[in-house]
Amino acid sequence: MDKPLKTPPPYPIASVDHALRAATVLQMEGGATVSQIAERLGVARSTAHRLLAMLVYRDFAVQGEDRVYRAGPVLELAAHSQSFVSRLRAVALPHLQRVVDLLDETANLIVRTGDTARFIASVECRQTLRVGSREGMVFPAHRTTAGLLLLADLSDEELRDVYAPERYTDRPGERPDLDALRTELKRLRRNGCAVNRERSERGLVAVGVPVRDTGGRARAGLSVSMPSVRYDPQRLRSLVAVLDASARAVERDLAEAV
Repeated sequence: MDKPLKTPPPYPIASVDHALRAATVLQMEGGATVSQIAERLGVARSTAHRLLAMLVYRDFAVQGEDRVYRAGPVLELAAHSQSFVSRLRAVALPHLQRVVDLLDETANLIVRTGDTARFIASVECRQTLRVGSREGMVFPAHRTTAGLLLLADLSDEELRDVYAPERYTDRPGERPDLDALRTELKRLRRNGCAVNRERSERGLVAVGVPVRDTGGRARAGLSVSMPSVRYDPQRLRSLVAVLDASARAVERDLAEAV
């Protein structure tokens, strides 16, 4: 049976429709210039430029040195791992809640796309002074707890590709020092956990462990975040123990779901 034609909403918002159509073009067709987007949408170049600038701001698009806009981290995640991320999030949420129940701190689940780390789930704790939900946020991978853990799982060749100089031609200041990063990742591999002390956000400390698939590959990071004034290094071992147990539970449930 043929699907019925979609009926437009009674009060369409043109700017939202234009942004969604532009994002679809970038995701499905690989990239476009301002002029091409303007032509496709039937809008002025200035309007197209503003739409693309907002997509870049929200990580739905990136602009290369060739001035072509392409799908950003949010759309790359949806395009390449939608079903896996959906299963992972559904499986992990009860375990994130258990982490919160045990530690009374905010728990997060993070995946990596290129050189960025994206929070795909977040459960806030009940304390008045707490770290708020980070769900949907995107940060540089090397500045987050889980991002570092996922980078630590890469081979040296894969790491070089992620941080290839040509990827940072228009933003050289954002490329990390690879020698220093390799040293840090080596330590993380040995420890099996990561601690982020105000590296991504001032006043915040996070502790994380990797979540692996059945092949042993790190596919996500499970972390707990808290205000730095409440972090006690003496609690690190107990924090990691709770996170490790929860990560193993997520891995078991994910394997069963697959």
